[in-house]
Amino acid sequence: MSCLFCEIVEGSIPSTAVYQDEQCYAFADIHPQAPEHVLITPREHIGSLADCIEGDHALLGHLLWTAAQIAHAKGLTNGYRVVVNAGEDGGQTVDHLHVHLLGGRPLTWPPG
Repeated sequence: MSCLFCEIVEGSIPSTAVYQDEQCYAFADIHPQAPEHVLITPREHIGSLADCIEGDHALLGHLLWTAAQIAHAKGLTNGYRVVVNAGEDGGQTVDHLHVHLLGGRPLTWPPG
């Protein structure tokens, strides 16, 4: 199975790393929707939030904790948005669970 984000995580597709640990890899989005747009993805392939199982709850918490740590490190003191798209109707375009961290400008609602 070929997965774009799996290839980014393993390093066969270049990316601009923002953070990494044993559970996740965060990198700059190549089509940013805000001045700061980081994707945080688990190293393990999980298709989407809808595919998570009960044993994934610690990983899901870790992804959100990572987003908060990156936001703090980037100085997003006026706020930021964390988004997880699930499935085609939810706007997910890469079938690998990932969290979007967006900030650096005022963000409007609804998002789209």
